[in-house]
Amino acid sequence: MSKAHRRQGRHPFDDAILTARREKPVPHEFVLDEIARLAPVTRPMFGCLAVYVEDKIVLILRDKRQSAADNGVWLATTTEHHESLRREFPRMRSIRIFGKEPTQWQVLAADDPDFEAAAIRACKLILARDPRIGRIPKRRAIRARIRG
Repeated sequence: MSKAHRRQGRHPFDDAILTARREKPVPHEFVLDEIARLAPVTRPMFGCLAVYVEDKIVLILRDKRQSAADNGVWLATTTEHHESLRREFPRMRSIRIFGKEPTQWQVLAADDPDFEAAAIRACKLILARDPRIGRIPKRRAIRARIRG
């Protein structure tokens, strides 16, 4: 009987396996579960995960080491809806990394004690197609020129 011969050295795929991008865990994945029936689409954006429903961006899910105070669920909205949304989410605030001025993006911060309940409430508003959450992104000028 002959012994199985093992090749010394490395297999050509070893380098590919070692250098392959590892999938980042989805931050606050329960949010996607809550809106799953709308078939959300996700895309990486600024080291976070953007969530789209049909033609609208509705949320960004963020969990990063830098500026951890802005981790959580970012709501795509407009300044005209801040007051009414704040009645639903009293701890909602503008994203700090964008500066001191109020921003259209608002955050339900992950370090708030009622974070999960607030995030689930936001998902219920999205499921109900609440017009206060979600924006159609502006098309980039380059794409417009290519299509035009």
